[in-house]
Amino acid sequence: MIISPSLTEPPAAQRGRQRSSQRRHRRGHRLARGVSVAEVLAGAVILLLVVAAVAPGLIAPGDPLGINPLQSFQPPSANHLFGTDESGRDIFTRVIHGARASVTIGLTATAIGIGLGLVFGLLAGLGPRWLDFSTTRLLEVLFAFPGLLLALLFIVIYGPGVVTSTIAVGLSTAPGYARLIRSQVRQVRVAPYIEAATVLGHGPASRLVRHLLPNVAGALFVIATLGIGQSIVWAASLSYLGLGAVPPAPEWGAMLSAGRTYISSFWWMTFFPGLFIVLSAATTTLLGRALQQRKRSS
Repeated sequence: MIISPSLTEPPAAQRGRQRSSQRRHRRGHRLARGVSVAEVLAGAVILLLVVAAVAPGLIAPGDPLGINPLQSFQPPSANHLFGTDESGRDIFTRVIHGARASVTIGLTATAIGIGLGLVFGLLAGLGPRWLDFSTTRLLEVLFAFPGLLLALLFIVIYGPGVVTSTIAVGLSTAPGYARLIRSQVRQVRVAPYIEAATVLGHGPASRLVRHLLPNVAGALFVIATLGIGQSIVWAASLSYLGLGAVPPAPEWGAMLSAGRTYISSFWWMTFFPGLFIVLSAATTTLLGRALQQRKRSS
C-alpha cells in the first residue's frame, strides 16, 4: 500500500509547503506579466507624448496657428476630434503640437533643478561639518517657501516669458532635490566599497566619479522621473497666469488661459489641454513610483 506524503506530514508542515507553493506561483505570475496594466498604459501615454514632442506632424499634420473663423467654436466631431477654439483653430492639432513646448519645459526645468540640487547636495554630503551645516540651513530656508511662490518671485524680478518660467520652475524645485541627494550621498559615502577605494589610494575625484556618482545615479533617475510631471504642471500654471507662454502659442497652460473665458459654453477648449496636463503628470509619476518600488525590492 502506498501512503501519500500529505497524510504523514504534520499540519504545520503542510501549511508551510502550501505557502511556499503559493509564493512560487505568485512570483511566476509576476514574471510572466512583467509589469502591471497601469504601467503599460502609462508607458503608452508617455510614448505618445514623446512622439508628439519630437514629431507632432506624424499625429497632427495641420497648422496649430492656422485660423478659420467660419469653423469657430465647433464641438468635438469626426472632422475636429477635440473641437475648435474661438478662431477656428483645431484644438487636437494644438494640443499635440503643444506637447513639444510643455514636455521641453518640464524636462529643462527638471534638469536645472537636478543640476542645482546635485551641486548643493554634494557640497552638503561630502563637505566638512561647517559646510554641511550652512548648506543645510540655506536649503531649509528655501524649502520653507512654497515652490510656486519662489518661481513667482523670480519672474517678478526678471520678467515673464517661457525661458524665465522654465528657469523659475527649475530653481523652485532645486531645494527638494538637494535634500534628497544629500541624504543619498551621506548613505553612500560610508559604504564599504568607498572605504575600500580610500584604502587603495583613490583620490576624492576618483571616488566621486567612479564610485559615488554611479551609485547615486539610480536614485537621481527616479527623482527626475517623479519631477518631470510636477515641472509640467507648474509651468502650465505659470502660463495660465500669463507669466509663461502666452496665447496663441500652442502650449497647454496658455490654451487653458485662452479657454477660461468660454469655459461655461465651450467646455472642450479647456478640457482637452487640462486632460493632457493631468495625463502627463500622472503617467510620469506612476512610472517614477514603479521605478522606485523596483529599486527598493532589488
